[in-house]
Amino acid sequence: MKIKSMFQSSGVVSGNKTRKPLMMTMACCLGAALALPAIAAQPEAKDYPQRPIRLIDPYAPGGGSGVVARLVTAKLSDAWGKQVVIDNRPGASGAIGTEIAMRALPDGYTLLMGTSGSIAISPNMNKVPYEPLKDLIPITQTSGQSMLLVVHPSVPINSVKDLLAAAKAQPKKLTFASSGTGGSGHLAAELFQSIAKVSLTHVPYKGNGPAVFAVLSAEVQLGFNNILAVLPHVNGGKLKAIAVTSPKRAAAVPNVPTLAESGVTGYEATSWNGMFAPAKTPRPIINKVHGEVVKALNLPDVREKLVAMGSDPVGSTPEEFYAHIKVELERWGKVIRDNNIRSE
Repeated sequence: MKIKSMFQSSGVVSGNKTRKPLMMTMACCLGAALALPAIAAQPEAKDYPQRPIRLIDPYAPGGGSGVVARLVTAKLSDAWGKQVVIDNRPGASGAIGTEIAMRALPDGYTLLMGTSGSIAISPNMNKVPYEPLKDLIPITQTSGQSMLLVVHPSVPINSVKDLLAAAKAQPKKLTFASSGTGGSGHLAAELFQSIAKVSLTHVPYKGNGPAVFAVLSAEVQLGFNNILAVLPHVNGGKLKAIAVTSPKRAAAVPNVPTLAESGVTGYEATSWNGMFAPAKTPRPIINKVHGEVVKALNLPDVREKLVAMGSDPVGSTPEEFYAHIKVELERWGKVIRDNNIRSE
């Protein structure tokens, strides 16, 4: 009897006019209580990072992505007081390292330095176990740069005109190195052959670093390489740069003509680097990483170094970077289909 009276006084017993409002209030409270664990599970950005961070570079040491990664990670380590370690995981034109990053815990402690090759090109080769815009979160494009068409000094080719003449005289005799089938350098060379109507022989390597070394050692005769990776060798006289792949001349090598102005009309191929996180990484962490990376890219010493090496600092928003990647996927997909390029 006391129990019934208690429920009657609280308005829970059927027929009481206060039953409906009170039940709605209880439901709301229950819903809020159930939501609490999810809210509590979201890491606080102010507490991040609490331990070292791994930044995966999906190429061998010595490549263009590594140059940008070293500059940025040094500034992040200083800002956070936690070491940001570069972890090189080369292979399959960047696909191996990218997959490792994609499968990592989405807690902000594994990040990826993606490139146009690993993000926009490899997925179009139908050989990667990830979808860039689904399995990764774009944080910011760190830089964009042209590639240089370089030749070993021992090769009697000093201009694009010389290259075209030699390639037409002896098809397939000239060899070019790339970071792997489907990599940026490979597709840049395929686009060149398609427009210029010449035939070269492709020699793929496991990463841009080994590809650059192959040209340096005269194991192959030429290469389309990220300007960040080869400019020091060009400046040191160890490689000859005969053209840039961008639509305009690069500020770092103003005397080197573009392929378009050298007779390969309509040619354009550029590469880029950018920071990514595994899908489902909390937005507060994405925002914090984005803010620090952009801050690093805007530091005078970082900007000066990148520009001197032939790279343009970017620092886009996650949304801007997402849109850029979407366009790049479509553009390189067309190049691959038009030239019937197959993965190996």
